[in-house]
Amino acid sequence: MRGKNTAMADGNDKTGGRIILVPTPLGNLGDITKRALAAFETADTVCCEDTRVTGKLLAALGISKRLERLDEAAITARAAEVVARAVAGEVIAFASDAGMPGVSDPGSRLVAAARAAGVPVEVLPGPSAAATAYVAAGFGCPRYYFGGFFPRKSGERRETLEALRNLDAALVFYESPNRVAGALEAIAGALPLRRVAVCRELTKLHEEVFMAPAPRAAEEFAAREVAGGVRGEIVLVIDGPTEGETAGRAADALEAAAVRADKLRDEGASAKDIRDVLLAEFPISRNDAYRLAIGK
Repeated sequence: MRGKNTAMADGNDKTGGRIILVPTPLGNLGDITKRALAAFETADTVCCEDTRVTGKLLAALGISKRLERLDEAAITARAAEVVARAVAGEVIAFASDAGMPGVSDPGSRLVAAARAAGVPVEVLPGPSAAATAYVAAGFGCPRYYFGGFFPRKSGERRETLEALRNLDAALVFYESPNRVAGALEAIAGALPLRRVAVCRELTKLHEEVFMAPAPRAAEEFAAREVAGGVRGEIVLVIDGPTEGETAGRAADALEAAAVRADKLRDEGASAKDIRDVLLAEFPISRNDAYRLAIGK
């Protein structure tokens, strides 16, 4: 076991200037870690997305620190200055409004700037809404893809889902309560056979994990929007490909490969060349490629 005062494996000096990414509870204050508390207490300054949100958190924890807003609008202009202060010896903590900083928030750019300048970066493990929602959905797919915030525009939504439809993984996205009905409508249109978990207000008093086939989920949240709107932080989890989808893709691939084989044969290609082309261009077996190459 490593001792409490052992330096990090990457050689970060815990006594000099550095940047500490501090994860904060998604909603339940009981999820704050001892290391997060120590980081806030150690820091000379706490940078955050919203000083009001982080200020309330620190007040609840009994910690008083100088707070600086470092949100999406400010990070590009101020990252170099913040890093320079760490070079000069300042210990700067960065916190998101909730969850793991650096995941779909400005913290990632602060880390990049610090790494480029050779400034030690200490990342504390902690709450992540994406991982929490994936586990809460319980779909059983052993992999998940995190896509950040779901696209706002309908065309971009379709393109994103089309690009990911063949990925053998659950799909996880953050979404605004004001757009969740539209997002679910897009998912139901593109992936009607998939199950969806709408994870709302995770770890909070009114936590909800609504699970249903995509069309049913779209109907439910469209009705909620009409009835008065949807509230709370939301994570969408889309199950991995169904057996029906997989079988359908295999049939489509064979059909497309057969058309390609006929065209190559008409052009005078040899059976071996046709087989090699089919294997390179289509997700089919060697036996199917050979069968199509010889015209069976």
